[in-house]
Amino acid sequence: MDMTLEVVTVPATDLDRSKAFYAEGCGFHVDLDQQVAPGIRVIQLTPPGSRCSISLVSGFPDQPGRPAAAPGTLRGLQLCVTDLAAARAALVERSVEVSPIRHVGERGWADGPGGTWNSFVFFDDPDGNGWTIQEAPAPLSER
Repeated sequence: MDMTLEVVTVPATDLDRSKAFYAEGCGFHVDLDQQVAPGIRVIQLTPPGSRCSISLVSGFPDQPGRPAAAPGTLRGLQLCVTDLAAARAALVERSVEVSPIRHVGERGWADGPGGTWNSFVFFDDPDGNGWTIQEAPAPLSER
């Protein structure tokens, strides 16, 4: 049985501000923005070329025994690109505050690109949810 990761919920305090950040700043496609029930709004956005989307939700009830994550607490979301310098430049051009390109060296994080699979940039959304972009050696379809 296949099990695909298709949507990740990203906690946000201001859905319109977050929608603008992801759509205009990061270039994500807006798939859906609607009231799905009284008091419940869902905005779904997809990174270019991705099969997994993010969902910004307001008013959605917590799961029993599982409160929703607070805005700014989500870490470890990772995108992959084949040209990290170009991806970083596109984010900077769209006014997203993004780190310099870094890699893991002998003493921890070091500036500049590293070897295969060892080049990254980092940015936060308006609530402080943390994202990583990693350079991949080839498109997903060729790996």
